[in-house]
Order: sequence, then structure tokens, then C-alpha cells
Amino acid sequence: MRIDKYLKLTRIIKRRTIAQEACEQGRVSINNKVVKASNNVKVGDVIQIQFGEKLLKYEVLDIKEHVKKEDTESLYRML
Repeated sequence: MRIDKYLKLTRIIKRRTIAQEACEQGRVSINNKVVKASNNVKVGDVIQIQFGEKLLKYEVLDIKEHVKKEDTESLYRML
């Protein structure tokens, strides 16, 4: 699954266009490598997102195409 779609699906970032812009600006990395919005995410990857001075890290636990809002927390773990 694409990183921009995963970030939107898990509700880490609310809109896919915002996730795409974050990737274009070099604020999103997977396993310490800056990625484009089209890069794929796999189970076990560590996603890092730079929000201003904050650096947020998430570990991918599961990937699903469709998920209910209340079940999104089971897809990742905050590090």
C-alpha cells in the first residue's frame, strides 16, 4: 500500500493530499529513508513524520484496504 494512502487510512494524517504534500516536502521517511508518496509500506516498517519540531515514529503492525475508524489503532504502534 502507498505511504500516502496508509497515513490517511490510519488517520495519522487526516487527508491524503496533506500526506502527499508532507512526502513531497521530505518530512516522511520509512526506515530512516526519505520517501515519495508512491513508496509502498510493509508490515514491520518504521514510519517517521516531522511535524515542526516534533518527530513522530510509528511501527506498521498490519495493512488493510478498508478499516473502521475505531479499528485504526490496531494497524500501527506509536514508538
